[in-house]
Amino acid sequence: MPPRDRLLAVLVAVLWGLNFLAIHATLGQFPPVFAGALRFAVIAVPTILFVPWPKVKVRHLLGYGLGFGTGQFAFLFIAMDTGMPTGLASLVLQASAPFTVLLGAVFLRERVTPYQLAGIALAVAGMAAIAWQRSAHAALLPMVLTLLAALSWAFGNLSTRKAVPDNPLHFTLWMSVVPPLPMFALSLVMEGPAAQWRSLTTLSTPTGLTALGGLAYVVLIGTVVGSGLWTTLMRRNPAGVVSPFSLLVPVVGLTASFALLGERPSGLEIGAALVVIGGVLLGSLRPASKRELVAV
Repeated sequence: MPPRDRLLAVLVAVLWGLNFLAIHATLGQFPPVFAGALRFAVIAVPTILFVPWPKVKVRHLLGYGLGFGTGQFAFLFIAMDTGMPTGLASLVLQASAPFTVLLGAVFLRERVTPYQLAGIALAVAGMAAIAWQRSAHAALLPMVLTLLAALSWAFGNLSTRKAVPDNPLHFTLWMSVVPPLPMFALSLVMEGPAAQWRSLTTLSTPTGLTALGGLAYVVLIGTVVGSGLWTTLMRRNPAGVVSPFSLLVPVVGLTASFALLGERPSGLEIGAALVVIGGVLLGSLRPASKRELVAV
């Protein structure tokens, strides 16, 4: 992997880590599910008008949109709105990796290696420690909701594997067309039109302007720039080389939340975070093929 691509991979991890702070700012103004609907609606309109169809089956696009888009962000935004610390949210969401491995084995008959099993065991142990710590402070529900967000992401990953899009960025952008309607409907039922309207009519306040900035970051930087760079890197380099850089996302998220939001994770949570990251990294390892050994 060329040094330039390594720097780009680190940049994407930083952009995605800061994305959680932008979500935090957005939720200061908008109800959580309504915020998720707006996040995707802003991308969906220009996508329909200007982005070519990704040439995949509709059911795979719907599966990705409902899993990665609707489920993940509905659960994540509600979790953060009900007390999930921003930094920990960026970490716990990494559970999508072991969830994907397990779901791939069950539904796609993919082989699970000993490395992956060991990594899953480590990640689960770390998550269990964090859940125990959260439950001691009556904050278990946000943790569970974040895990459900990770599980939804994993189901979305299965649809991506079945779709095999010729242009992953186009596929990601068209996925944004799926969540707005179900999330708007869910917001109407859970949050009500009064809360939606109030969040829109008070956008001129300092909190509203900050939320607009956060929403703009999530859409433009986190999604368009971040996903665009990431898909480019995945196209130019082996997936096994690029993917581990995503483990820097919770490092950035935890550090930025500590520096800018004053979040202070406990010693147990920091230790569990290292265990989770190590487990996800171990689960991403695979034995080198003969071809790769010759190349080295």
